[in-house]
Amino acid sequence: MEIQKSSEDYLETMLMMQKKHGFIRSIDVAEHLGVTKPSVSYATKRLRENGYITMDKTGLITLEPSGLAIAQEMLDRHRTLTDFLVRLGVDRATAETDACKIEHDISPQTFAAICRHAQAHRD
Repeated sequence: MEIQKSSEDYLETMLMMQKKHGFIRSIDVAEHLGVTKPSVSYATKRLRENGYITMDKTGLITLEPSGLAIAQEMLDRHRTLTDFLVRLGVDRATAETDACKIEHDISPQTFAAICRHAQAHRD
């Protein structure tokens, strides 16, 4: 099943919040993504229905294995692409923004080639 780019962003942000705070709350996701709480509610409903997350009675979010796998892949791509762009001379803020755009559309083949190139040209 193809997952939407926005869902990938939500899952990636949820993993970032889990790493930062030790837990995932909708309000933190909303603040990080710059969206409204109703937008997060709609997204979490879709993610729950597709089995990517669960929510407890207090509203804390847990990434299910399938959601965690997607989140980890997106976060890895984001970090790798950001670092690659910075090494090319792009300022960090622009690199972060561009990496977020690229990470969803880049093919596995191209991403692997970037990783090989970056690894071969480490300082």
